[in-house]
Amino acid sequence: MEFETVIGLEIHAQINTKSKMFCSCPTDFGHTPNTNICPICLGYPGTLPTLNQKAISYAIMAGLALNCQIQKHSVMARKNYFYPDLPKGYQITQFELPLVLNGFLELNLNQQKNKIGITRIHIEEDAGKLIHPEQTAFQQKNYSLVDLNRASIPLIEIVSEPDLRSAEEARMYMEKIHQLLVYLGICKGNLEQGNLRADANISLRPQGATKLGTRTEIKNLNSFKILEKAILAEVARQTELLTTGQKIRHQTLRFDEAQQKTFAIRTKEATHDYRYFPEPDLIHLNVTETQIQTIKNEMPLSLESKKEIYIQKYNLNEFESDFLLTNFDALQYFEKCLSLNTNHVPAREIAKWIVQDLNALIKESKHNFSTTTFKQKHLLILLDSLQQHKTTKNIAKTILKDAFQNNVSPETILQKQDSNTITDVQKINEQIQIVLEQNQDVVTKIKNGKPKSIDFLIGQTMKATKGQASPDIIRKIITEKLGL
Repeated sequence: MEFETVIGLEIHAQINTKSKMFCSCPTDFGHTPNTNICPICLGYPGTLPTLNQKAISYAIMAGLALNCQIQKHSVMARKNYFYPDLPKGYQITQFELPLVLNGFLELNLNQQKNKIGITRIHIEEDAGKLIHPEQTAFQQKNYSLVDLNRASIPLIEIVSEPDLRSAEEARMYMEKIHQLLVYLGICKGNLEQGNLRADANISLRPQGATKLGTRTEIKNLNSFKILEKAILAEVARQTELLTTGQKIRHQTLRFDEAQQKTFAIRTKEATHDYRYFPEPDLIHLNVTETQIQTIKNEMPLSLESKKEIYIQKYNLNEFESDFLLTNFDALQYFEKCLSLNTNHVPAREIAKWIVQDLNALIKESKHNFSTTTFKQKHLLILLDSLQQHKTTKNIAKTILKDAFQNNVSPETILQKQDSNTITDVQKINEQIQIVLEQNQDVVTKIKNGKPKSIDFLIGQTMKATKGQASPDIIRKIITEKLGL
């Protein structure tokens, strides 16, 4: 029997606010465990939560971007369950009356547009984090540690309809949600830091059937590749059970990447197990049309419109535009460069250096584009000197690394390097003449209709000048000499 795969995703995205959902504790990642905490996020008796207004605005923005209906009246609720990283013994979330309902996201898969329904988007608080000490051959550690720095960080949960039909489509959906949230500044999107993760609900049914099969849920999938692999593994497991006459159990699962298999954690809870009831310490949330319109007016151009500008107007390629639109800090860095670009360095050149060389240095330094001390004006000074043939690409790369690592302006280094950079056309011309005389066979090839061979002559000239001559000047002189 052939089976159809039915998938729904619950995507949990940490909202990019400075403080937690119900208190003023910071949300920064990487602090010493249990230092970003207070009596409110620890749920001490007698404390009262205060709802983070910025988190509400971001949730509304996400709803507008996903074509949803913003509910004028919504209610916070308590979801009651026990877990070591949940200090209150309950999670403040939304249940019967969420903030956002009924939207959709369009995907293009195999040249076909699919509309994936969005059931709801609700706001809630995150739980803490369990740390499992590494086991060794000499010491077995039968305990876990609890870090509550993450407890009560604002989240939005985006719940899709069961409209996804393959692991590939689910991965694409998660990627597009990630791209959208990062572009809008709603979520930082650092998957390795747990900023965005997904739970996948999976069931199988006979081809042509309309009734859904028994579903299982794989928890805490924190990368696009792992999401896809986990779904493929669970589909294979369910297919084997059904084809051998066994039943699927309604379970919560985890994915073991090393074994490429899913394993049961517990029997799946039903809604009544959580004993939801309205949060008694928070008033109902009422949103006005004026508030919604204000948020809508503050939103940037749509992702599709921005990408079209980058490709059509600025000549960026798909990779460069996607990188910028999925890395909010890099996007802001690029946009600031454009606003300061008085010398008209081509936008494509700025993007290339940000995406490639500068990004590599920032990753190596364990910083990001918002915290780096290498300012936009520094990059523009370097690229302007490159455009004016005051330096070469190879030397510019060295200058960038030196300026970045030593926290100095490229201008200082350029002044020292001027004497080592060959920009004198006469000197370059003399060296080119020697290269042409030594490579007459290549010259003949070029004249016989193989113009790409000119790259060899440029390379030989660069080698002879120890990379200190401008390849653009070299190309121009060789082209003129050969009458091309």
